[in-house]
Amino acid sequence: MSTSKSRLEQEHETINTMIRMYCKHFHECTIDLCQECSDLFQYAEERLNNCKFGENKPTCDTCTVHCYKPEMREKIRIVMRYAGPRMIYRHPIMGFRHLFRKMKKKENLEE
Repeated sequence: MSTSKSRLEQEHETINTMIRMYCKHFHECTIDLCQECSDLFQYAEERLNNCKFGENKPTCDTCTVHCYKPEMREKIRIVMRYAGPRMIYRHPIMGFRHLFRKMKKKENLEE
């Protein structure tokens, strides 16, 4: 019996953590997300839940389908630019897992 999380569950956890890190730093929210970050999180969750690639989804920056609206894509990019490098220090397993998948998908695209 495996207790490991599915790929999509891990993606949900990663995006949640990144948005919380961003919101805590820039909007000084400690427990709950501010409305703007909450809306972004709900939007990201919806995109993940409806991803046509399912468990085989690539990282969003290497994906061939751009399912985010341009304004939401820019917001999530800002969050990821801030939180991404900090994930390695605050959540190393999650951060390295995301980094590894990103590198692995780029290798597959180059072949």
